[in-house]
Amino acid sequence: MDLLFALKAAVLGVIEGITEFLPVSSTGHLIIFSNLIGFYDKTNKAYVDMFNMVIQLGAILAVVVLYRNKIIDTLKNLLPSKTTPFIKSGLYFWSMIVISCIPAGLIGIKYHSLIKEKLFNPLTVACALFVGGLWMLYAESKLRVKHHRSFADTSITPWQALIIGAFQVLSIIPGMSRSASTIIGGWVAGFSTVAAAEYSFFLAIPVMFGESLLNVLEMKAQLSGMEWFSLAIGFIVSFIVALLVIDSFITFLKKKPLRVFAIYRIVFAFVVLMCGAFGLF
Repeated sequence: MDLLFALKAAVLGVIEGITEFLPVSSTGHLIIFSNLIGFYDKTNKAYVDMFNMVIQLGAILAVVVLYRNKIIDTLKNLLPSKTTPFIKSGLYFWSMIVISCIPAGLIGIKYHSLIKEKLFNPLTVACALFVGGLWMLYAESKLRVKHHRSFADTSITPWQALIIGAFQVLSIIPGMSRSASTIIGGWVAGFSTVAAAEYSFFLAIPVMFGESLLNVLEMKAQLSGMEWFSLAIGFIVSFIVALLVIDSFITFLKKKPLRVFAIYRIVFAFVVLMCGAFGLF
């Protein structure tokens, strides 16, 4: 472990900050690039898998900062009152988030170690990127909702929350993308693209906090000083970059289709497979 390792961690932080909220799978990109730049080798697989998961929390903290007014409002109006009906209360909002987290939580907790062992590899990522790209093209042509209401102007029912949560299960497979899965789930539930994306931001807060905590608890006794330093570098860089990306992504969604991301996924999947064929992984 040396400063070059920390520099590679910063590069991965940039990649994470850019890709976390795009429907291209940040986890998949981290797996691919941690292999390509030599951040990963067979001796540090457990650390790299944990690193790739935990630095995503840095990007999620950007959501907390940018949407802090909404979060604070839900806490101020946590309980229903004469002026705040139940469906407008923070309790109702966070209850919907909990409902959406249940499907992925049940599967993720039970198969957490197995998923990291068997699926965190470039071949799985390439296949998931390709299949997910085709799925996005189909979903956008058949399921995308035409209106552009934001999440603040959208009501959500427990059934809609469960639908989105069920789609989020797909993101357990690295390369599928939590953003893509929840946006398509939002379309099925009747949300606009912007509303579905914003809901996925809030949904990521408990999901990523839970996954990151689980990973750190598994590894904390084994980490060296340089590993902690590299983790901190990746975390901070991903946070800063994500702050710059989120608003641009929402602006894009208001004007453009997701097709460009689907095409990118398909092309990138072939690039990854070619890299694998030439022994770069």
